[in-house]
Amino acid sequence: MQIDMTAKLYNLNNEIIGNLQLDDSIFALQPRVDIIKLVVDWQRAKARAGTHKTKTVSEVMGTTKKPFKQKGTGNARQGSLRSVHMRGGGVSHGPVCRSHETDLPKKVRKLGLKHALSSKFVEGKLIIVDSFTLEQPKTTMLAKKLKNFAGKSFFMVDGLDIENNFLLAMKNIPNAKVVPQIGANVYDIIKHDYIMLSKNAVIALEERLK
Repeated sequence: MQIDMTAKLYNLNNEIIGNLQLDDSIFALQPRVDIIKLVVDWQRAKARAGTHKTKTVSEVMGTTKKPFKQKGTGNARQGSLRSVHMRGGGVSHGPVCRSHETDLPKKVRKLGLKHALSSKFVEGKLIIVDSFTLEQPKTTMLAKKLKNFAGKSFFMVDGLDIENNFLLAMKNIPNAKVVPQIGANVYDIIKHDYIMLSKNAVIALEERLK
């Protein structure tokens, strides 16, 4: 079935000001949850700090003296208070500082972004606006404009750069995030209720994902 790839072009007041033709190879794929999940898992693993750490026997501070003599006490023989089975001793096979990053082919990462964009388009939750510009860096002004779209959360993608007034106004708005097109990613697209693309972002994404 042929999908009409003509999207309405809005301004920030939720007024239709024209139409924009979208690339069906990017915005009209049948969304595959398995590919989207692969990319989200890769993103979340890469974002982990990996700074969790426990001390081994060699790292625990304490004396090296034998706790008590080998025989005659009735207790099991012990060689160190720092052993893993002693209170306050080291931890055996505990977590260490490491990277949780995994490998994922670039083609799969690209495909995941296409499927994420397509899923929002199919759901009717992809909004195209002419530009992200404000006359003044006023958070209240921008918040009122976003209320016109009746969404709970917004992930906004601009072109190569974000206009400074708009960027400053966005900083104190909860459940909303704006990035240049290079920052468009699967996790944020899926996480937010609506994705909002500027006209420049659409052009840049189509060049990037073709």
